[in-house]
Amino acid sequence: MNEQVVKVLKEQMWFLGTYSDEPNVVPVLFKGVTDDGKLVVADNFMKKTLDNIKANGKIAVSVCDIAAKEGYQVKGTVEYVTDGPIYDMFQKQVEQVFKGAVKAKGALIITPTKIFVTSPGPDNNKELPL
Repeated sequence: MNEQVVKVLKEQMWFLGTYSDEPNVVPVLFKGVTDDGKLVVADNFMKKTLDNIKANGKIAVSVCDIAAKEGYQVKGTVEYVTDGPIYDMFQKQVEQVFKGAVKAKGALIITPTKIFVTSPGPDNNKELPL
């Protein structure tokens, strides 16, 4: 994943898109990019998102920097975890932000399979190398 995509992912809000019988899109607050290029997301309130992931194991992440008019879509497969270092990291973050009122139920580990430019202009819909 190129550095510019990682920069936008680290600095901006993400929207997760899933589908099965019904499409679903949600914003996420607790998220990150691992050193090996996987996307990670805390599960605090997910219901439809998890149902859709269980149905087909696929997800799309949309991110954009409005001021720079720059955006990307990352499509991938998902692993759901309820223990381990990623889960522990989110558990601590959620605890700090919500002062114990909310706990992370689990975490999504997304392995990118495709990345597309969603910025306006001639590169729109261009597939980027992983």
